[in-house]
Amino acid sequence: MKASMRIDIAGENALILYFAEVASEQSAADVFAATQALEALVGHGIIDLIPSYASLLVVYDDEYFDVYRMRYEITQRMQAENQNFEAKESRTVELPVYYGTDAGPDLEALAKQANLSVEEVIEIHQSQSYQVFAIGFAPGFAFLGEVDQRIAAPRKATPRKAVPKGAVAIADRQTAVYPSVSPGGWNLIGLCPTAMFDASATPCMPVEVGDKVKFYAINKDEYLALGGEI
Repeated sequence: MKASMRIDIAGENALILYFAEVASEQSAADVFAATQALEALVGHGIIDLIPSYASLLVVYDDEYFDVYRMRYEITQRMQAENQNFEAKESRTVELPVYYGTDAGPDLEALAKQANLSVEEVIEIHQSQSYQVFAIGFAPGFAFLGEVDQRIAAPRKATPRKAVPKGAVAIADRQTAVYPSVSPGGWNLIGLCPTAMFDASATPCMPVEVGDKVKFYAINKDEYLALGGEI
């Protein structure tokens, strides 16, 4: 078991595994490795695994395990030689983005606030890979980080009632793609035509915790050709 990992009770039939106090690439890798180590028990005593920034929630069936047995199973699987608590190589998923003022209504304001040109904001946003730290808020909503400090921006004081599906946004040092129309207070800088959640598909999401995401710019015609809407 990883020395820094802590296991706490999180409910009548849940344990939470903590790997760090703050999110980092290392904590994300640890969460990813732990999730993989326990996946074989899903449906066989474990009901669900819910990874987050630096923790993993394990919901178990108390007809299979009591808390002591579940804790034992977790520690044994972490220590298992074939797991070795090493994360498998994560994927890098590339997502196209149509950046522009008609696609990202907050792009100009964010650039002005950062004392940068719109073009510089776009270049900075697509110049790096982002770790998938967690998936939540809505199905397919992947929290990605960390955004370059130069283009970090606080959430809007007044959230929008409806953010469009596919909106690419920044809040603080995180970025994300809205998987569906929903309220939101993030700063909108573009639109992505890739479906971030499809319940009828397998897998239902193009990314998972432990992956990395790399954005790349496309023009309006390319965006529309890929099924995007404005």
